[in-house]
Amino acid sequence: MAKDIRIQFSHRLRKLRTEAGMTQEELARKSGISVKYLQNLESDDPKNPTLMILEKIAKGLGMQLSDLL
Repeated sequence: MAKDIRIQFSHRLRKLRTEAGMTQEELARKSGISVKYLQNLESDDPKNPTLMILEKIAKGLGMQLSDLL
């Protein structure tokens, strides 16, 4: 079950990033995370991001954490 949630988030993150017109490199830079980590989060076997990472990504996308989730 947890994997399903991670994959759903992976797809949502990719969609939000592309809708914002950003590359993975741009979002990683704006979020203060590595490109490799962001690539993993958007993969078919993503890691479990911490709350701090999710907050950084939301900020990089210019949105609230609740909107990211």
